Amino acid sequence: MALSTDARWPRAGDWPAPAGERVDLGVIGIPTWRTSLSATGSAATPAAVRAALRYYSEFLSPDRAVRDGGQLSLSAADWGDIQEPDVAHDAAIAAVAAAAEFSRVLVALGGDNAATVPAALGAWGSRIGTAGLVTLDAHHDLRDGVSNGSPVRRLIEAGLAGNRVVQVGIADFANSAEYTARAADYGVTVIHRDELHRRPMADVMAEAFEIAGAAGGPVHVDIDVDVCDRSVAPACPAAIPGGISAWELRAAARLVGAHPAAESVDFVEVDSTADSADGRTVRLVALCVLETAAGLETRQ
Repeated sequence: MALSTDARWPRAGDWPAPAGERVDLGVIGIPTWRTSLSATGSAATPAAVRAALRYYSEFLSPDRAVRDGGQLSLSAADWGDIQEPDVAHDAAIAAVAAAAEFSRVLVALGGDNAATVPAALGAWGSRIGTAGLVTLDAHHDLRDGVSNGSPVRRLIEAGLAGNRVVQVGIADFANSAEYTARAADYGVTVIHRDELHRRPMADVMAEAFEIAGAAGGPVHVDIDVDVCDRSVAPACPAAIPGGISAWELRAAARLVGAHPAAESVDFVEVDSTADSADGRTVRLVALCVLETAAGLETRQ
């Protein structure tokens, strides 16, 4: 169905291709799917999120706005989709690095969670020794092998310090004793799903950034949308009942955009081909992209 046209209601997401100039917000698609532990059509998700952005404006309510008038005013560019990292791993990292160089904050649209590896490595480059990682995820992602269940382990093995990894939203009945022990051995900080019932998201994310950014390096944030309750993220194969709300995920995304240490963020584990008829999961991711942009506008 074609969307309405109204000059007084401009739509979000019409971001140009890069023009060789640095922008505030860069967007890049990383269509990973080949090593997923479950069947997925996640390669189609970056394009679906771009289309979903068109359902929204770039205007915030006056009491939530950063600038006078409420309109987002940052510069943005869309780098398109890169070649699948499972086919060309090094080329994918190089493509992300090129986009990150010209972006104050780079937003990577997955793809399954395997996208986190090239997203983080490309954004960090040679700074991995001081880098940090924050994940919003129901799972540790420390599995053996190469899959969407192993990105955190792979990044640690590549040189990321385990004690600068913070995992927010880890859930019961979504992990194993062995991989939980591995997280402890690595020195990973775990903030369980239940803690989010007692603590504001702003408090949790402030702690996460303090730990992940302790060495003064760049922080990558991996937002695995299956941290959400399955009712709001039906397109996430591993989402479980009892996850966080859509509002909590949006709040976290805005906090990521606002934090000066966050140079890159990914949104992953959404299979747009399996979404509900109303497209609620993909639309949530699109809103989180805009929330990241809104947070970025608050930076000095």
